[in-house]
Amino acid sequence: MAEREPPRYKPYDRPAGGWGAAAATAKVLLEQSVVAKGSRALLAMNQPGGFKCPSCAFPDADCTRKLEFCENGVKALAHEATKFRVERAFFEQHTVSDLMRQSDYWLEMQGRLTEPMRYDAATDRYVPCTWDEAFATIGRHLQALDTPHQAEFYTSGRTPNEAAFLYSIFVREFGTNNFPDCSNMCHEPTSRGLPHSIGIGKGTVVLDDFAHAEAIFVIGQNPGTNAPRMMTQLVEARKRGVPIVTVNPMPERALMRFTEPQDVVQMATFGSTAVTSEFVHIRIGGDLAFLKGMMKVAFEREAAGERVLDDDFLRDHTVGLDAVREEVLATGWASIVEASGIDEAQIRRCAEIYIRSNATIVCYGMGITQHQRGSQLVQQIANLLLLRGNFGKPGAGISPIRGHSNVQGDRTVGIDERPSAAYLDQVREVFGFEPPREWGHHTVDSVQAMLDGTARVFIGLGGNFVRAIPDTDRAYEAMRRLDLTVGIATKLNRGHLVHGREALVLPVVSRSERIETAAGEQFVTIEDSMSNVTPSRGVLEPAGADALPEVEIVCRMARAALPDSVVPWEDYIDDYDRIRAKIAEVYPAIYAGFVDKARDPKGFHLDIPPRRRVWNTPAGKATFLVLPGLDANAPVDDPGMLRLATVRSHDQFNTTIYSYNDRYRGVRNDRMVLFMNEQDRRARGLENGARIALETIADDGVRRRVDGLAVIDYPMPRGSVAGYFPELNPLLPLAHHDRTSGTPAAKSIPVRVVA
Repeated sequence: MAEREPPRYKPYDRPAGGWGAAAATAKVLLEQSVVAKGSRALLAMNQPGGFKCPSCAFPDADCTRKLEFCENGVKALAHEATKFRVERAFFEQHTVSDLMRQSDYWLEMQGRLTEPMRYDAATDRYVPCTWDEAFATIGRHLQALDTPHQAEFYTSGRTPNEAAFLYSIFVREFGTNNFPDCSNMCHEPTSRGLPHSIGIGKGTVVLDDFAHAEAIFVIGQNPGTNAPRMMTQLVEARKRGVPIVTVNPMPERALMRFTEPQDVVQMATFGSTAVTSEFVHIRIGGDLAFLKGMMKVAFEREAAGERVLDDDFLRDHTVGLDAVREEVLATGWASIVEASGIDEAQIRRCAEIYIRSNATIVCYGMGITQHQRGSQLVQQIANLLLLRGNFGKPGAGISPIRGHSNVQGDRTVGIDERPSAAYLDQVREVFGFEPPREWGHHTVDSVQAMLDGTARVFIGLGGNFVRAIPDTDRAYEAMRRLDLTVGIATKLNRGHLVHGREALVLPVVSRSERIETAAGEQFVTIEDSMSNVTPSRGVLEPAGADALPEVEIVCRMARAALPDSVVPWEDYIDDYDRIRAKIAEVYPAIYAGFVDKARDPKGFHLDIPPRRRVWNTPAGKATFLVLPGLDANAPVDDPGMLRLATVRSHDQFNTTIYSYNDRYRGVRNDRMVLFMNEQDRRARGLENGARIALETIADDGVRRRVDGLAVIDYPMPRGSVAGYFPELNPLLPLAHHDRTSGTPAAKSIPVRVVA
């Protein structure tokens, strides 16, 4: 491995996007040696008749543009289409112990997996095996379990609807609802918290709403890195004069100023757009206080006789307002200011923007959901929007910006550890077996089950589970206690090196590659974060002749594990329309006519009842919910405490590391950094650039520490620090999570600096 250049830290003062994004796009295609191949594929990405971006879940535009992709989408495609291969010769050269010493970036750069491999303990190497041998191994282990609940079935958001649906049927026929999935680690508070407010765990906004919004709030989100195509909507809104309020502990560059790479005039003139009109530099965990402050302004002005609230909407469509009003008005301004870190005058300015707007969108990301009260924070956003009737009208609504491209779709078609009784009844009716009724494990539960010895098998349908989850050292220990681990993946990752006593690595056809079966070319479908379902048809040749589509892998696992299955798994391997027909039978209310609808290149929108002002709550109305207090996390009694948020770099997607750089934050050749307020640094007697260690403040007797972090002066609020995920996951205790959803509170880890 080539020696890395020395780290450099220099503030980035140019607009995000623009020529920097164009240069990065060209660079990654060149690095992966796919300039011609990748360029051709890009013309089909996010286009009708083409394939969906394997990166973020933001919706496509109206497809009038020939290029509907962003810098990070290009990175995802280039790394997927790469010319590099991980073949049997690679594993002959490297033991698993050797590979464990390499970085996540190095593992990513080795390329695509091409044939099934099994772990050989005698040589500490992966060795080739046939697909039949692999499925026989899976079947043997699953059938040997004392109870089906000893198996954990993980799903990544890259999994399309068809494979995810069959996976859910297979696992339920097997006898468990153990479905830890990537949603558990990011937007589960949306799925679990929002239904109590508005009757559905999804956003209510569609792309066209951005064109009609009169105000947009972006809270706890960095779209310039994590959903770059969203920047087009924000830039266009800002050009129309729409106020955009950004609430975040870090002033992210793209939300400050952005150049659209597809705007010929801006590119030619080196122009840009100032995106944020009001930046709220909130303290980590201060979001609840900020939201209550805005609501307090509205209630105060209403009490003074001003017409502020939408009285007709509140009367006809909501319950519970009085309790929320009473609790918010009883909260003092001094407490709100202290908890949020925002002065009263700015909160009042933001409230004025909200009150003047007749159509407001609130977008949010994991800066909201990854707190110990993340589900309740989502409900408070709904409370704020309900005050002025911001549901069921153009330009208004709640918009969770989810991460991976089909993470929402997987949940819609059955990847859910807490299934409803109505859904289970429908599965029984359609497939003829009795599914288990007991709730299964989410991510945190599954790791705890491994530690407790009650889980014995782990199957990962995509993803890099062991690097995404909290408490890295304990997670490694947990995975190594298992009898069998199975990684179904396109690329080699850490999850294949931290394995059970037996282990399989199985190569899968990627999103951008063609799926050919005995019945001809097949396509899959993807649901984006705004509930649009669109077909995805790969255009590239598979990376290896031995790679299989996810659907076939799921069907053959089921057949191996369930020799007496009542489900005709063979019928689904070749003809994906048969799968879509079954999805329509299980979900007749939203997926009726799926087979025909899926053939529309532009896709279709799933029904979201709140858009029609229909509320599937126990009260039959949208429900205001009280959240006492002002802190989004449990208090910590330690004068030296800092609140740590783990974040992605710009050259990263989830656990996939594209380089050691973070362009917009001015970091080059390093990921072991800690962004800190200069005054906090000086108070601890540290020099800028000093290498320090962080320890978690916890009372569970476990010492969690990460060494070798470079302290970097950064405009963070006092008491707040940030560093990169997954390198700082060892600091996140398994028990530090939202109790409603189980989502790890990765944006609010209590830590202290140590020598």
